[in-house]
Amino acid sequence: MFSILKKELWAYFGTLGAYIVAAAYILISSLFLWFFDSKFDTFNIFNVGLASLNNFFVLSPWLFIFLIPALSMKSIAEEEQTGTLVWLFSKPLSIESIIAGKFLAISILVTFTLFPTLIYVFTIYNISMPEGNIDLGAIYSGYVGLIFLSTAFISIGIFASSLVKNQVLSYIVGVFLCFFCFYGFENLASYNLLGNYDYWLQRIGFYQHYTSFTKGIIDTRDIGYFLFITTLFIFASIQLVKLKK
Repeated sequence: MFSILKKELWAYFGTLGAYIVAAAYILISSLFLWFFDSKFDTFNIFNVGLASLNNFFVLSPWLFIFLIPALSMKSIAEEEQTGTLVWLFSKPLSIESIIAGKFLAISILVTFTLFPTLIYVFTIYNISMPEGNIDLGAIYSGYVGLIFLSTAFISIGIFASSLVKNQVLSYIVGVFLCFFCFYGFENLASYNLLGNYDYWLQRIGFYQHYTSFTKGIIDTRDIGYFLFITTLFIFASIQLVKLKK
């Protein structure tokens, strides 16, 4: 596993890839949170007038829906296209270790991408009145929620890359699955088609579980849910790669 992890990290951090991804994420989130100023913009912190990072935690999942599949789309699909997947099969590596190494590498990259956003916390802390009048507990739980949500998205992205050979198609499938799992069930439940069962339909999707974190609530049930979803998609990816072998 560690040889795969090292190989993947070098592929990201040994080139400009990781830094471009981090820069793009920081740039887009910064523009929405601090610079875009119009009556249609609901993310600008100055327009909201509250010393809170709640808008950041609302915006980030939508950025991750497009960002994480872009990082994971090549994890298996590229290996299969270039023929290196057969080479990996010939090595003394289990399929579980191959998937785990790729999963951990993307997780480290996403964490690296999130790290510079701590400057937002520092800024909010200093511009609040009085200084330091912010809910650090809600910010902490929001970051915990983002980490668990990102791991679920990563597992979905790897699953999509295991499902199809083409990287572009893998990206499209990954974006669709991430969007549907995050907001699709929530949107379907809003139509009130199932009566009392709409609540359970909401609970299937990511949205309700993630928003609990943004409210400052760290519930073991939500943590368990994301761990289950991540494990489920990782297991499905392993089975798909075994079929390829």
